[in-house]
Amino acid sequence: MNIPYGDERCKKFVTNVGLITSNGPNGQNIMACEWTHHISYEPGLIAICLDPDHATTENIKKTKEFAVNIAALGQNILSSVAGSNCGREVDKIAALKELGFTFYTGKKTKVLLVDNAALSIECKLVKSIPLGDHIMFIGEALATKMGEKEPLALHAGKYWKLETSIAKPEQKELDRISAIVKKHSKKK
Repeated sequence: MNIPYGDERCKKFVTNVGLITSNGPNGQNIMACEWTHHISYEPGLIAICLDPDHATTENIKKTKEFAVNIAALGQNILSSVAGSNCGREVDKIAALKELGFTFYTGKKTKVLLVDNAALSIECKLVKSIPLGDHIMFIGEALATKMGEKEPLALHAGKYWKLETSIAKPEQKELDRISAIVKKHSKKK
């Protein structure tokens, strides 16, 4: 069964907005990537899923490096430009600089990073896996820089600001839950 792009079922996911930066045959490039995941603590591994035909895919395959920049509040325009244009047809970095966004050079890679992102992670490629109609690139974190703003969220094709934290249950309720779970333990 397929779940095609734009399908209402796709709109039930809540994700971050990964801004993937790369440098290679298509020059310095940036793209918006909804499928960006932290998958291991030790070593720090990040997975991104990209269309095989994207300019960023070609850059990563050639150079074996990329950066993941988690978009922060106030970077929705940056994300829209990065996600709505092809890096083979538009110099998105130059357009974004003209719009007032800034970038800096990585410490461990030759890619640009997004200034004031919620989090920026320079990665070296450790594995690529074809999966369905995308390729998953797994990168090992080489250097990170944490920003001060909270990350942008994406849900139902719209950007969101996280407003309200939902509190965990109070200790009395946690104790009650723990007792029920212990009662149903498979180890007696």
